[in-house]
Amino acid sequence: MKVKLSTAVKAALKKGKPVVALESTIIAHGMPYPQNLEMARKVEQIIMDEGAVPATIAIIDGELRAGLSAQELEGFAKNGPSIMKVSTRDIPYVVARNITGATTVATTMRLADMAGISVFATGGMGGVHRGAERTFDISADLSEFAQSNVAVVTAGAKAILDLALTLEVLETLGVPVVGYGTDEFPAFYSRSSGHKVPMRLDTPKDVAKLMRAKWLLGLKGGVVVANPIPAQAEILAEEIEPVILRALNAAKRTNITGKDTTPYLLKAISDATQGRSLSANIALVENNARLAAAIAIAYSQ
Repeated sequence: MKVKLSTAVKAALKKGKPVVALESTIIAHGMPYPQNLEMARKVEQIIMDEGAVPATIAIIDGELRAGLSAQELEGFAKNGPSIMKVSTRDIPYVVARNITGATTVATTMRLADMAGISVFATGGMGGVHRGAERTFDISADLSEFAQSNVAVVTAGAKAILDLALTLEVLETLGVPVVGYGTDEFPAFYSRSSGHKVPMRLDTPKDVAKLMRAKWLLGLKGGVVVANPIPAQAEILAEEIEPVILRALNAAKRTNITGKDTTPYLLKAISDATQGRSLSANIALVENNARLAAAIAIAYSQ
């Protein structure tokens, strides 16, 4: 089965022009309406302004898609809570049942790789959840990094996660974690996490060279491009951490588990910060889109 490409994405890939994949879960489940629609439109426009082609990825009526129409984008934004969140394990079920689904980071990586798209911009990647030694709650995003040949521009892993264990798992899976202009792994809302990155690169051209070297060597899998949130949008770790802990405790009390955890926590944190965390989330997604477009352009050359 192939991924159905929009006219613009198909033409760009055919001509070897830069394309940037985008996920649909961040629209359907990561932000409330109408901010999610405004963000989705803005991010696509940023990528076009930078000289690349955006390819928002989703599954619509069981059809794998890369590149959505304005109407389809609006549908994901408006109907988000009723749309299934699709991880890689869910793809066969969603396709067989002709279901519409929003793709997670893992699923977006898989479909981007199938479509021949090498660069993907997201907000924050998944990882090892806090308390995973008891729950074994580890995002499929990590295992997908060992499978799909896609560079993912991300503001680090989501701050609700165990960042140290996330980095350990990525090392075990042989995934390059590149700090873009930083020696420290960013913590989503915060530029600093206290955890060093194993490698640093400072230009899109250098990231593109690493991508090409990895795949020419036959080393399968993705690359984490850890791009810190802009300084003006940052929420310092010491400020956001108590809010995260309260949200985690609330999720535990109400038995929120599995794929429902992240959307619940993001909403709880946004409510507790009176929308500051949502503004930070939007700022870092836009920042990642600019960098992803620049990397895609360098890689296409």
